Amino acid sequence: MGTMGHRYAFFSQFFRPLFDRNYKKMILLTHAYFLADDAKEQQIMKPYPPLGILYLSGYLKENNIIHEVFDTTFSTKNEFYNNLLQKKPSYLAVYINLMTKLNVLEMIQFVKNSPELSETKIILGGPDVRYNTDNLLNYGADFLVIGEGEETFLEIVKNESDFQSIDGLAYKDKSGKVCVNKERTLRKNLEHLPFPNRKSIDLNLYLNAWKKYHSESSMTISTMRGCPYTCHWCSRGVYGLSYRRNSPQKVVEEIMWIQTNYEVDNFWFVDDVFTISHRWLENFGEELEKNQVKIRFECITRADRLNENVILLLKKIGCFRVWIGAESGSQKIIDLMDRRVKVEQVQEMIQLSQKSGIEAGTFIMLGYPDETEKDIHQTLAHLKKANPSQFTITLTYPIKGTELYEEVETFSTANELDWAKTTDRDVDFKRTYSRKYYGYAIQWIVSEMAFFQQQKWQFKVKSIKARIGMALNK
Repeated sequence: MGTMGHRYAFFSQFFRPLFDRNYKKMILLTHAYFLADDAKEQQIMKPYPPLGILYLSGYLKENNIIHEVFDTTFSTKNEFYNNLLQKKPSYLAVYINLMTKLNVLEMIQFVKNSPELSETKIILGGPDVRYNTDNLLNYGADFLVIGEGEETFLEIVKNESDFQSIDGLAYKDKSGKVCVNKERTLRKNLEHLPFPNRKSIDLNLYLNAWKKYHSESSMTISTMRGCPYTCHWCSRGVYGLSYRRNSPQKVVEEIMWIQTNYEVDNFWFVDDVFTISHRWLENFGEELEKNQVKIRFECITRADRLNENVILLLKKIGCFRVWIGAESGSQKIIDLMDRRVKVEQVQEMIQLSQKSGIEAGTFIMLGYPDETEKDIHQTLAHLKKANPSQFTITLTYPIKGTELYEEVETFSTANELDWAKTTDRDVDFKRTYSRKYYGYAIQWIVSEMAFFQQQKWQFKVKSIKARIGMALNK
């Protein structure tokens, strides 16, 4: 531990009680995701810690801001509310996205309806705040951190009056008018950010869950922020079209710290396009070798950022699974999405990855605007030809702020829904066929691929039933 670390520990141990009585800005960070309420995730059981909140915690710690993190994942709402009433934080900071929105709104109501929490200010950050500013502030949030959050959040808790000067902040003034300050400039260099404060939560809860259900544990790492690609369905509400990355040296340093402090079998690089820079990847491999660090990991990338040499390098440095985005097997739909990739490229890279000893997964979505049955048949043909190790398939839904949302807004159900009781996943739009049709289409593709890969007739029976459902629900 460095000099600053010793000072922080000494201060916390001997002066924390006195400090807490006088320091009025008790800060509580949370993220509003409860595993117990997520039936699908309970079946999958691949939970990951709230990395964004842990980055914020690390930044606050580095700036000597006393705070706590309440990790809701393995907790309950009652436990969280009891903790709130006990701690009575001056600031409750919550990460919000479309999965947690309804829980966050419930938290806001709890705070606003509890006399004991009348002094608690609610700060929200995450991808949902940029495009729901008025709704969230009118619902009861006190501050919204728009965009990259560390510096904005620090300025809020250090400044109790001059909010007009804080970039990246939205709030209501004394007259009740919604104010949105100028955009905060994204930090060019991520090197100065501390590691996520993984010690602020019980990380072993996640590792043990993975170990119990999958025999191997997994840990997330982020090496970059942003994505320079323009896929129309993808939200860029926090980092925009930026691409900024930690050095290979710092990433390896973080890996070494994790391996020293935890027993981790695998790593999951959460970057949108892990192989976007081939030079960075080469340097990363060299750093691993120089420090004699062995890892086993999976990552996400694009077919146009892969080739044989990159795949062999991934294999060499420990990649056991790569996820290669496709979204559709129809070039027409891929072009409408502005994916800027060819179906044949995706097929070739999936096959080449598997030939090189790396599992290859892919992503598929159905129900995109103007998708026809012909396009769906092309998607199934694409999957059979590529034959990925795994694939996920979902129904397209428009996220507010994306190009897709703007394209379908004029004939979507967004304005008919109660904003406080629904999320973007509930928004529907005029598709070529009924929503029920696409539900059967998903079943058909899943069953056909299962039969194709396993040759078990029960899957062919399911496929036939799904085809009948499609025919009856066009």
